[in-house]
Amino acid sequence: MNICIKQISSLEKIRNKEDMNTPCITNKTILAGECFSYQIGVFAAETTELKLSVVSPIKEYVKLYLVKGVFADFPVYQECCDDDFITKTPGIIPDLLVPAETEDNSLRLSGNAESIWVELKSPRGLAAGEYPITVCLECVGSSEAASFSQTLKLSVLPAPLPKQETIFTQWFHADCIADAHNVEIYSEKHWELIDKYMQMAAELGINMLLTPVITPPLDTAPGAARPCTQLVKIEKKGEKFIFDFSLLKRWIDLCRKHGIEYFEISHLFSQWGLEYSPNIRVKENGREFYMFGWDVKAADKSYKDFLESLLPELTAFLKSEGIADKCYFHISDEPKIQHIDAYRYAYNLVKPMLEGFKTMDALSNLEFFKSGLVPTPVTSSNHIEPFLEYGVDNQWVYYCCAQHTKVGNRFIAMPSYRNRILGLQIYKFGIKGFLQWGYNFYYCSLSRFAVNPYINTSCNKAYPSGDAFSVYPGTDGPLPSLRALIFREALQDIEICRMLERLIGRDAVIEMIDKEAGMNLTFSEYPRNSSFIPNLIEKMEKMIKERL
Repeated sequence: MNICIKQISSLEKIRNKEDMNTPCITNKTILAGECFSYQIGVFAAETTELKLSVVSPIKEYVKLYLVKGVFADFPVYQECCDDDFITKTPGIIPDLLVPAETEDNSLRLSGNAESIWVELKSPRGLAAGEYPITVCLECVGSSEAASFSQTLKLSVLPAPLPKQETIFTQWFHADCIADAHNVEIYSEKHWELIDKYMQMAAELGINMLLTPVITPPLDTAPGAARPCTQLVKIEKKGEKFIFDFSLLKRWIDLCRKHGIEYFEISHLFSQWGLEYSPNIRVKENGREFYMFGWDVKAADKSYKDFLESLLPELTAFLKSEGIADKCYFHISDEPKIQHIDAYRYAYNLVKPMLEGFKTMDALSNLEFFKSGLVPTPVTSSNHIEPFLEYGVDNQWVYYCCAQHTKVGNRFIAMPSYRNRILGLQIYKFGIKGFLQWGYNFYYCSLSRFAVNPYINTSCNKAYPSGDAFSVYPGTDGPLPSLRALIFREALQDIEICRMLERLIGRDAVIEMIDKEAGMNLTFSEYPRNSSFIPNLIEKMEKMIKERL
């Protein structure tokens, strides 16, 4: 029976037998509480069905996935001049992870190569020691009965992975959950699904959640409205606004349930220019309607009066929940330098009402920070150098569709090391947080209609495939992408660097990173291969072991 089986790094994407021509991995060192993934590539020259099982003293912490290819219908923009992509031609690329148990723990091949994804979620209390993990593959339904196995020798260090310090938000779109699963917004079924999507978000390292106090004015066509997800019920009686925070309370409690500590309050002014107020529904005289939106200018007195009613009560509620120091307010998303005067008006309007609260926004021009308008700048990775040179204390970074040349990103058509590299960059440059806009955005551009992310991975060819989401809508909850699990390892890389720093000093850790990279590692310059990061982290963990 012509079968080829090989245990390889999670940073490879297996599309054919040739993709398995990479180094075999047999050993891994981890800290207790660390999540780790690797793959078993399998090629069969003829139709074959394999039954999968795991043998290990820590079997309960091991999960098998089948890696499924999805159609990258729009790999990257034509103007992208970086050739470090798996392909720039539309095609099938591995991305979706389907739990093996949902397919009866069976892998079916027919003259092709496939991949089994092995995920280890080690508990923080796991005792130090050696733990073999053996994945068994048994041929079934064949006259040539055969079985195969692959074993990883896992060494667990006598110390836990430090708690994640980096704040990570990937925008959580509650309306997309309702549409993808065909349920009514904030029905009990919707809340059950929100719970599951939050749980997976937390498992992936997301510790801040975009919280739709009002429906986020994001990715919305002018004059249109996304499905209303505002958590604050609003009623107007005469000249007085009355606010009901019960749904917001439920949202906060769910976040707490999953250990999500930080809350990103939805933007108070329209995207890309601050010209309008957001779409906000209000009940008056028994009728609910959009009292604010595209027909109300941002500087209109009626919206100013509304904010002067909402924000004092909202901030009082957040204080009563004990999360004031964990809340970040947004003014407007991605303002450009020509919008600075409009931004100044908005910031100066709300600043007195947000005393003691943090504000943040995604932007690319340093002048917003220098003018004191954005205390927490969230800067695109390809425009961050001036911010680093200026020495911003509370610097964040983000990337989206436009960050495709030189810098890392998580597009489906990118090699996985361009996804994971951000961890080392965040550590080296002292970045406090990371924002990415698409945890689960399942609409076309500007939210004009819903798309099926299994066959339309690019928001209808608006953004590079995979930019808009890191999880897929499953039958009754989310399914992860391999990109999401890879980025979780990037977040862990940061904490491993910080742990080693406490033992040998920050300068020595940075020197080690640059030495192993063979260059001065920056956001645009880094090794373009799958071996650099795993080899570096393995050396770091062995150094930690020697000093414990």
